[in-house]
Amino acid sequence: MDVTTHSAYRDYKWAIELNRISLTFLGVWPENNETKQEKLMSDIRVIVILNIMTWACLFPTLHSLLKIYDDIMSTIDNLQYTLPLLIAVIKLFIIWQKKSDVLPLLNMIKDDWLRPKTSEERNIMIKHARIARIFTIFGFLLMEISALIVLFLPVFGISMRYRTNRTDSGKLLPLQSYYLYDVSNSPLYEITYGLQIFSAVLAGIMYTGTDTFMSLLIFHACGQLENLKTRIRNLDKFNNFADTLSISVKDHIRLIRSVIIIDNTFNLMLLGLLIYFGILFALYGFLFVSIITQGSNLSILRLIYTVVSFLLTFGHMSIYCVLGELLVIQCDGIYDAVCQYEWYNLKPKQARNFLNIMMETRRPLHLTAGKLLPMTIATLCNLLQTSGGYISVLLAHRS
Repeated sequence: MDVTTHSAYRDYKWAIELNRISLTFLGVWPENNETKQEKLMSDIRVIVILNIMTWACLFPTLHSLLKIYDDIMSTIDNLQYTLPLLIAVIKLFIIWQKKSDVLPLLNMIKDDWLRPKTSEERNIMIKHARIARIFTIFGFLLMEISALIVLFLPVFGISMRYRTNRTDSGKLLPLQSYYLYDVSNSPLYEITYGLQIFSAVLAGIMYTGTDTFMSLLIFHACGQLENLKTRIRNLDKFNNFADTLSISVKDHIRLIRSVIIIDNTFNLMLLGLLIYFGILFALYGFLFVSIITQGSNLSILRLIYTVVSFLLTFGHMSIYCVLGELLVIQCDGIYDAVCQYEWYNLKPKQARNFLNIMMETRRPLHLTAGKLLPMTIATLCNLLQTSGGYISVLLAHRS
């Protein structure tokens, strides 16, 4: 490995390390040669975290939702916290069950960086590694800023929430929730506040850590698919055609299996995120239309926060669809490279071996939402159109 490749791999490893630290803290990072005792400790950590998040935050916010569901403003305020908490719990449970499945992908990434490669292949891998690193840094930075605004400003009497006397106590809490005890009394208030902060931080780590981990895997797969496409186009330039073709076939099969593992791991998460975004988009749209047409008593600070929250939610959903679109583009690129190659000039035995790649490229490779919908830009547009229709339903119901 030369100096440039080593430097790029170090940056990429740094991005993996940031994901490893966050997911290890939650107990869901896959490890090689994990002992039974280490596995037991990780499982206990996950169970404890799931219980804290569920009982300290998720159930109280859902309880609050049952009491204020007839107030659209309070409902919107509640769901913008409750839905991410619910998705975070689902993500944690799924990645806990699937962590052993993604371990071969991490080993594959290490092997791909360490094996010999051409300068062109190295540059392609460096390009995708740097994009993945930017995604990781940006994702965790947004998480830290959001946590600072939502969780710690109420300490100084500043809240971004829509407050109502129906579920709110006399003292501010970061999340709209309803408990079976009086949280305004000390030390119950301080304990509840601390549990909400701890649960929300855990939810943020799980929400962001899973997204950046998925993007890291997909960008690496896209880089390997692009290298494979370039190798197929230049097969006639290699000295040993048969060995190069054999390596290309094996790499293609390996990458197909990798994409299938990624989809099997994250497809249920993506389905939940599609539903989550569709609901929030309709509610935010209703809120913004109501503000424009009828005015509102929202403060400027809370209005800005609501707009930023909407943009972040839309940005996250767009990233999922863009990642899926990039994967489709790379797979289509291999199909085009195979079709454009002058395979009819090959010897019969070579042409027969080349058919292996041609047959595999017919299989569509993409991320899916619950094995139902492909994660592409077209799916995002259809989701926006459908959610926009529900905005009209909400406006009609208000009238």
